Amino acid sequence: MKILGIGNAIVDVICKVEDDFITKNNLTKSTMKLIFDDKEFKDLLSNLKIEKTVSGGSVANSIVGLSQLGNEVGFIGKVNDDDLGGKYEDGLKQESVKYIYSKKKEELPTGTCLILVTPDSERTMCTFLGTAGKINENDVSSDAIKQSETILLEGYLWDEGEPKKAFEKAIQSAKKVAMSLSDQFCVDRHKPHFLDLVKNKLDITFANEQEIMSLIDAKSFDEVINFSKSLGKIIVLTRGEKGAVAISGDEVAECGIKEGLKIVDLTGAGDLFAAGFLHGHVNKMSLKESLDKGTEMSSKVIQQIGARL
Repeated sequence: MKILGIGNAIVDVICKVEDDFITKNNLTKSTMKLIFDDKEFKDLLSNLKIEKTVSGGSVANSIVGLSQLGNEVGFIGKVNDDDLGGKYEDGLKQESVKYIYSKKKEELPTGTCLILVTPDSERTMCTFLGTAGKINENDVSSDAIKQSETILLEGYLWDEGEPKKAFEKAIQSAKKVAMSLSDQFCVDRHKPHFLDLVKNKLDITFANEQEIMSLIDAKSFDEVINFSKSLGKIIVLTRGEKGAVAISGDEVAECGIKEGLKIVDLTGAGDLFAAGFLHGHVNKMSLKESLDKGTEMSSKVIQQIGARL
């Protein structure tokens, strides 16, 4: 298998809202809020019209993108044996992703992410992790990891206790490890751990400009470039309107954004960018070609609703 993703198995529920909905519910636009109460989640959803329901989660979105590009891929993520869990598994199988998890009855329901898309196409996420956040080392197959060229992890998955053990087991068994820092909220919450991962355990790190600058407390992007060069690993950074940069040792590749796009929804832009870059990387393309492929994939997904092409 080319790439095995391990991440939060979350069903994405996509809704369009006005800006005042974000303000009224004390949400911060363009960030992800964790919701720990099933009732709070249902209350938020009760007044909304659902546009689309998709088997989501950051890494799962990347893995589907890689499958669509013709790569042999798999995914490990914890769901409950409930209606949404069944839909989640079916959704991945329809995309030719090998789902390496046997669902069973759990105390918590399958995880759900409410994606609120405002008129400016920004997305604000409210995530009820459910059983996805209870992934443990027994849920992670060492054999599947060893049979994969690369594993892809997400910062969202990292949490103290059982998820951390699952994470560490995956890294120990893997030939090559790629990870997305996921969200500035994650970076700020786990800064010492993430810095250790980036410096010592990851072969490829995906981040946006805010996340990487927060991680190393950088005052300028030049500091980020110098830090990345010093690692001798691959650091791939998205910079919004400034495009994207990939650093591998002393090699720095850049790619501008695509012009004239009709942007509908930014959900999945980073996930599909990672898919395109990894497709290039595992298929022996150059750093610049991989970066271009990432930009192409993210450009496609932001012109539609949802994180799937």
